[in-house]
Amino acid sequence: MKHFLILLAVAGTMSLTSSAQDVLMENAKFHAGDNASWAGENVDESSWRDIKNSATWTSQGVKVENGFGWYRYHVRLPKSLLEKSDLKETVDFILGGIDDADETYLNGKLIGKTGRFPSDEKGYASQWSTKRCYRVPVTSNLVKWDGVNVLAVRVYNASDPGGMFEGPIRVRVPNTVDNLSISFTEAKAANGTLQGISTINSKMKATKSGVFAVKVVDPETGETLSEKSMKVSVNEKKNKAIAVPYDNHRMVRIISTFTESKSGLSITSQYIPKYILTPAAPATPRFNTPSLYGVRPGSPIHFRFGVSGDKPVKITSDDLPQGLSINPDNGALSGSLAKAGSYTFTVKAKNAKGEQLQRFTIRVGSTIALTPPMGWNSWNCWGLSVTQDKVISSAKALIEKGLADYGYSYMNIDDGWEAPERNPDGTIGVNEKFPSMKALGDWLHGEGLKFGIYSSPGDLTCGGYLGSIDHELQDAESYNSWGIDYLKYDWCGYGRKHQTEPDNHTVASYVRPYLLMERCLRQQPRDIFYSLCQYGMADVWKWGEAVDANSWRTTGDITDTWQSLYNIGFERQPELYPYAKPGHWNDPDMLIVGKVGWSDNLRDSRLTPDEQYTHISLWTLLASNMLIGCDIAQMDEFTVSLLCNNEVNAVNQDILGKQAKRDVEDGSIQIWSRPLSDGSYAVGIFNVGKTDAHVDFKKYFPQLGIKSLKSVRDLWRQQDLDTSDVTYFIPTHGVKYLKVKSEEPIGRRQSMKSEE
Repeated sequence: MKHFLILLAVAGTMSLTSSAQDVLMENAKFHAGDNASWAGENVDESSWRDIKNSATWTSQGVKVENGFGWYRYHVRLPKSLLEKSDLKETVDFILGGIDDADETYLNGKLIGKTGRFPSDEKGYASQWSTKRCYRVPVTSNLVKWDGVNVLAVRVYNASDPGGMFEGPIRVRVPNTVDNLSISFTEAKAANGTLQGISTINSKMKATKSGVFAVKVVDPETGETLSEKSMKVSVNEKKNKAIAVPYDNHRMVRIISTFTESKSGLSITSQYIPKYILTPAAPATPRFNTPSLYGVRPGSPIHFRFGVSGDKPVKITSDDLPQGLSINPDNGALSGSLAKAGSYTFTVKAKNAKGEQLQRFTIRVGSTIALTPPMGWNSWNCWGLSVTQDKVISSAKALIEKGLADYGYSYMNIDDGWEAPERNPDGTIGVNEKFPSMKALGDWLHGEGLKFGIYSSPGDLTCGGYLGSIDHELQDAESYNSWGIDYLKYDWCGYGRKHQTEPDNHTVASYVRPYLLMERCLRQQPRDIFYSLCQYGMADVWKWGEAVDANSWRTTGDITDTWQSLYNIGFERQPELYPYAKPGHWNDPDMLIVGKVGWSDNLRDSRLTPDEQYTHISLWTLLASNMLIGCDIAQMDEFTVSLLCNNEVNAVNQDILGKQAKRDVEDGSIQIWSRPLSDGSYAVGIFNVGKTDAHVDFKKYFPQLGIKSLKSVRDLWRQQDLDTSDVTYFIPTHGVKYLKVKSEEPIGRRQSMKSEE
């Protein structure tokens, strides 16, 4: 039988519902392994376990890596499902995303496949983020109306997490109204106010008439702030739009509904506009970077004091240690200090509106990266198309948009810079896209920025360029000559060599290539931040410090979806806090805000605004590397406000260097807290569920070790809150980010977990 595949792509900021009557399936029978007979109708499931498809099998205690698992459902499809449809063409089985590839069977017959298995002709290919919707004609003899149907889903997982994760499965017979869609754009009116424009579109030649209504709602109170409606008629050549004003400094929802006059059927879309919580910086100078910096004896210093305020700002010091200098126009600190010890001096920032002083300490010793790195990496926007000109333009945008004023300083070139072949003497060369690495490094350092590079311990990088195998010392020496400050060392090509090693099942086999490059880097007369990128294999957090790594990836690559953010942030990080400390950081991968797209297909992040606030809040709590992955030049006001909140960033850069611990896991509510150097705690109250929530913070005081509050501050809004009213509205996938002080010291606590 011919099968059909539809990819359901709904923007991350929009949710869509329609009039179709759905049959929902969330609970399945599950069996690890693979057996072709499990696709059939009659299978003995007595030994199969119960499982939900709303969370990965990994999170439910199933360990299947590089292997298969099967889900089986028994579902009655009432004929009324067919009778209530005015279209009566297909039965849609909407499965959502599956990690990583699947085949789906209805009553023993294949109805759809997404991704490829290792045994397929073209080899394995993951499509975990692709939304599965498999269609079967309503007239097919596969469908048993008013009878029990067996849906079997065969899933292949390459690396944890795995399985189905977006349940419940929805089964529906679409109506004609399901061929309508609502799109959303933003514009500025002549008076400067923001307008949300909702448009009803049709894929049908036939005209549909009805009422199109749009309203702006405060999700916390349910209050309708504004609304408009009109009678409309639409077809494939004719659409209709309604514009409503909204305040982008307020959390709102724009809800659009089209109701067909003849049938009464409707389609509804909810859009979450970007909203800015970060207050504008004062016109007077303000230091936004930490007051502590680590360097090894004799290594060159490249540091930029991050200062906001009206430009120009002059940055000077009257008691600068000998051997150092400051460029007063951009705050670039340079020079070197030969002897170990702590050097403290006063830095002054002054503009036409005022001045501010900061006591600053350089700690010269064996430890660098006393706070996590902040900066930019080229991969998520430019991919292999990165060039020297793009790096320079990105650095200029970093400065022009003010991100350098908030501590973002690393400019890291990812894969795609290497020459096709090594030079005759074995040294690594650059391709035609990079005329001079040395000149690029000198220019970046002149601006007080840092220079990062990428390689692999294997023969080839992930993108197929030259790796460092057998040339580690030569490459380290080249990095030194170019002025490199950061090395991302990506496993990729080394995997082939690793498979041939007789001890490839041991931790030592994973350590070996990273220890080798560490020894080569340490022979260089400069500090090079050492970033291990090997996706958490062999519990790298347990040995990363032993190879003198400054950070180590704890997961696979992140993508701009909620499920990826949830899996990496909320499932993989909770137990890793003991391994982070100054000089050595867990790295859950880059930031997925702004315009991303991996080379030529840049688009806005698919995360909702609420999810982006969660993303930045959690990454700062985790003391994570804060590396932007988007095109900085196209960064909008919302994204700048996310990245340039000095109080939020101060949590990430806190010099105590403690990573957050998850103290509460209560259904869809998670509370993470991190001790800070001033005796307070940063606390993130996260709603990872599918509905908005009002959370009584006081309920969790026992688990947090709080008896009474001395102060509570909203970090995003930078506002002090009433300590007697601690019930907070938290939208779905959103956060309330607080800085709290207790009347008594807050101790470390045991986590609280409860079932939903």
